[in-house]
Amino acid sequence: MKEYKRQYRQLSDETKNKISNSNKNKPKTEIQKQRIRQAMIQYWKTVPNKPNSLSMDDYLKRNDNDRK
Repeated sequence: MKEYKRQYRQLSDETKNKISNSNKNKPKTEIQKQRIRQAMIQYWKTVPNKPNSLSMDDYLKRNDNDRK
């Protein structure tokens, strides 16, 4: 699997604003928009969601159930 800079889907609001501002006022043709859209769909399929944090009790319970 390819390694990307981004590890999870979630981004900070500051990062989202930086991306948004950098992409404003750049004209694009419909073909460019379609290609970008398709490329981003494919890219986001490879980036996992950030895992929920588990307490040690939850972790142990999960492992105990796996052993049975």
